[in-house]
Amino acid sequence: MDEITTLYQENHELLLGLVLQLVAAIIIFYVGRLVAKGLSRLLEKGLLSRSVDKAVVAFLVSIVYAVVLIATILMALSQIGVQTTSFIAILGAAGLAVGLALQGSLANFASGILIILFRPFKAGDFIDGGGVSGTVEKIDIFQTQMKTPDNKRVIVPNAQITGGPITNYSAEPIRRVDLVIGISYDADLLLAKKLLHDMLLNDPRVLTEPAFSVNVGALADSSVNMNVRPWVNSADYWGVYWDMLERVKLTFDEHGIGIPFPQMDVHFYKDKIDTKE
Repeated sequence: MDEITTLYQENHELLLGLVLQLVAAIIIFYVGRLVAKGLSRLLEKGLLSRSVDKAVVAFLVSIVYAVVLIATILMALSQIGVQTTSFIAILGAAGLAVGLALQGSLANFASGILIILFRPFKAGDFIDGGGVSGTVEKIDIFQTQMKTPDNKRVIVPNAQITGGPITNYSAEPIRRVDLVIGISYDADLLLAKKLLHDMLLNDPRVLTEPAFSVNVGALADSSVNMNVRPWVNSADYWGVYWDMLERVKLTFDEHGIGIPFPQMDVHFYKDKIDTKE
C-alpha cells in the first residue's frame, strides 16, 4: 500500500496531465460531433429549400457528417498524444487510390452536384446537351436520363453534359421561329410579302408581342430569300414551323408565285470532224 502511495505521489502530476488530456479529447469529440450534426442539418435544409432530390440530399449530408467526424476523431487522438500523422498519410493514400480508380465516376459525381445546385435544366425540359437532344426525365448523381423525340431513352454521363454547351429550349416561355422562304426573281415580291403577312396574322398561335417580321434577307443566285420570323409560345414552336411551310407552299402555288429549286442546264456541242476519203 505504501508503495502505491509513493508511486502516486511521484507521478501524480503525470497522471493528472493524462486525465486532463483525456477529458480534453472527450470534450473535443463531443463538440466535434455536435458541429458535424449542425452542419449536416444546415446543409440538408439548404438543399431541400432548393428542391434538390431527397436521395441526393441524404447522400451529401452523410458525406459531410463523415468528413467532419473523421477530422474530430483525429483531433481527439492527437490531444491524448497519439501520433495521427500516419493515419492521415494512410487516409490520403487510400483517397488517392480510390480517386484514381474512380476518376470518371468522380467527374460525373461532381458534374451531377453542379447540375443539381445551379439547375441549368430540370426534369421536363427539352435540352441539347452532351451531343443528345431530348426531354430530361431524371437527374441522378452520375448520369442524366433523357428521352428523344422518337421515344428512345438515352442515359448521358453528367460530365459529358457539363463538358460542353447546354441549350435549354424550355427555359424561356416564348421562342422565335426562323424561316427562310425563297421565291423566283420573276415573282411578285410585294404580293409574296402580303401573303406571308396575312398567313401570320391569321394564325392564332403567332404572338402579337413581340411583333413578327417579314423582310427580304438575301438576293441569292437563283432566288429572292425572305426571312419570316414569328414569335410563338415554346409549346407551339414545331406546330407553327411545320404548318407555315405547308401553308406557304399551297398559298404560293395558288397565287402563281414560284419557289425556285436548284437546276442545272447541260449543253451538248457537236464537233464537226472533217473526214478525208
